[in-house]
Amino acid sequence: ANDRVFSGIQSSGVPTLGNYLGALQTWTKLQDSHSSVLYSVVDLHSITVPQNPTQLRENTRTAAAALLACGVDAKRSIVFQQSTVPEHAELAWILGCITSTGALKRMTQWKAKASQRDVPCLGLFAYPVLMAADILLYRATAVPVGDDQRQHLELTRDIALSFNDTFGTYFALPHAIYSEAARVMSLRNPTEKMSKSDPNEKSRIVLTDPPEAIRQKILKAVTDSTSSITYEPETRPGVANLIRLYAAVSATASKPESVVKLFEGKDTHVFKEELASLLVNHLTPIQAEMNRLLNDRSQVDAVLRDGTERARSIATVTIAEVKRLVGLS
Repeated sequence: ANDRVFSGIQSSGVPTLGNYLGALQTWTKLQDSHSSVLYSVVDLHSITVPQNPTQLRENTRTAAAALLACGVDAKRSIVFQQSTVPEHAELAWILGCITSTGALKRMTQWKAKASQRDVPCLGLFAYPVLMAADILLYRATAVPVGDDQRQHLELTRDIALSFNDTFGTYFALPHAIYSEAARVMSLRNPTEKMSKSDPNEKSRIVLTDPPEAIRQKILKAVTDSTSSITYEPETRPGVANLIRLYAAVSATASKPESVVKLFEGKDTHVFKEELASLLVNHLTPIQAEMNRLLNDRSQVDAVLRDGTERARSIATVTIAEVKRLVGLS
């Protein structure tokens, strides 16, 4: 396992364009460069906030279908549902016993989320320990994560070091792979990240949006009163976000500078129209495949069942060794 990738996607409904460009595109590419790749729908993380059980089941299947539709190959990668591999929770408990509460209180995500909730739960507090267990259970060496997970990955390394110091060197220290894609911002408020949880649906494009919805959301995206196309992220964040989107999906103009050159002398309306067509063309095959998979539940279920089996064949070996080292067996 000297070259293993692990990453997780929350089961919180249809991924956004931000999830796709920031994570899923990178995930598909990593299949070419790494020999062992595991991608998990992390439903145990999802229940750290209240979920409707029926909706959660649906969302888990949707997230798995999205992975496959975006190009994750279930033969080359192990695609599975986190909760079907009980070793995740078991390792999280063991690692929790060598993790200080002080380290968890320092997590900026915990501070932010705890302040939004009336009474945050233990699961939300211990979330980074479960994330460490997800990664270390497969002794993964490379973890594609968003910038917002940087601190959690550092904690994972600290927990691995702490385990190795206490019980003997066993875990490799995983390193992060950060996406080269620029962060995709909200279409309504370009200073905020595009998010599934934003109450305003016009703020995001999701992978199942029909072409007309994509077009309308782009045309109504917040820009400014200047009509020309210039790339000035500080002063023109709305236009800059759309330029980065264009660069991310364009085959020819893959840098903001080249997009600006392409639209020299044209106004924002023309640019938005072109961007909308580009996105629709890019997403159409993904959407078709996603809809096919959501209508054919048996295929997604079979992929997840197979994934569970293959993930457990690695997980059971790790947990047996960890328990031996710790003195539990």
